[in-house]
Amino acid sequence: MKILHKDFALNQTGTAKLMAEEPDDVWVLYNLILPGDVVSADTTRKVHHDSSAKKNTASRVKLTLQLKVTCRDFHKDSSTLRLQGRNLHHNQHVAAGSFHTISLEPNKPFLLQKNLWQNDAVQTLNDTTQKERSNSNATSIPDLAVVLFHPHHAEIHIVAEGATMHCTKVEACPNSRKNGKVSSSVFFRRVLAALVKRVDFKVLRGVVVTSEEFRAFAISEARKMGIRWIEDNKTSVAVVEDGDSLEKVLSNPAVTVLVKDGRVRAFRELWEMVCNDSGRACYGSEEVERAREMKAIEILLITDDLYRNEEVGTRQRYDGLVKSVKDGGGKALVYSPMHVSAAQLSQLTGVAAILRFPLPDLELQD
Repeated sequence: MKILHKDFALNQTGTAKLMAEEPDDVWVLYNLILPGDVVSADTTRKVHHDSSAKKNTASRVKLTLQLKVTCRDFHKDSSTLRLQGRNLHHNQHVAAGSFHTISLEPNKPFLLQKNLWQNDAVQTLNDTTQKERSNSNATSIPDLAVVLFHPHHAEIHIVAEGATMHCTKVEACPNSRKNGKVSSSVFFRRVLAALVKRVDFKVLRGVVVTSEEFRAFAISEARKMGIRWIEDNKTSVAVVEDGDSLEKVLSNPAVTVLVKDGRVRAFRELWEMVCNDSGRACYGSEEVERAREMKAIEILLITDDLYRNEEVGTRQRYDGLVKSVKDGGGKALVYSPMHVSAAQLSQLTGVAAILRFPLPDLELQD
């Protein structure tokens, strides 16, 4: 997240000019921008022009809207935040008081105005600033490109620093299907072209595909097209069979070891402890709370859905849990919905902990 300008103080009115830089930042904005806030951003609208001809002409014009937010909707696949609200200022094309929508996405600046900058909002921006400083000298290098094959289309995803981003979808042309099945050479060539267009192989660490046939095709075509990375790194092009979803592919142990992210390693360690019944891992709010009371938590794992929950009581409860663990010398890891391990952590109730010492009878305690 880039903070371009800020003019506010705690528990006072003020503004901040912000710009998301990565998919995780958009999720931060979803939790930061609340109904009643005012957002100003550039957008485009389709405008119809009267003409002497029988048909009216239309064009898209660029304009700035200032909306008082009434609701917001986060789109995980496209990493966008759609804000709906009333336009506060009349302009040539949009009347004051009319309802409109603004979409926020990475690299799109906007101005946020709040009547009251509460502590959690200020803390969110402070945390974002600290993260930006810590990463200022680092380069976000993609870990993986994941190619998922479905009966009539393929999807290409990028995994960088544990977060996933949907790049593109390649549909199979109707005339490339024979007897209901997609003709491999035609379809695979289009998928490979999309992969080459979307991915910088110079910094990529690996490619995971869900089709052994496509892997063989890509290696063969790489020699013809001169794609040196694929030719020189055949062992870095891995296949995960039966991977019909991104979550299933990324949960494969052979894939998680390729993702260079501390949160992925922490969840893998947690999962191994749960499977081995070692007594050094627990999950569920009640067990985790009891472990906190005993000051036994070494690493707390929690989803952003719980940590920044819209329900005030739930949010305060888990915020207190995170602060208590940190005050006790433990570490708290928050998993956004786009993180590769978020879906698996959600299946474990969304909150879990790696313990400093075994507590095998924790679930039996009153």
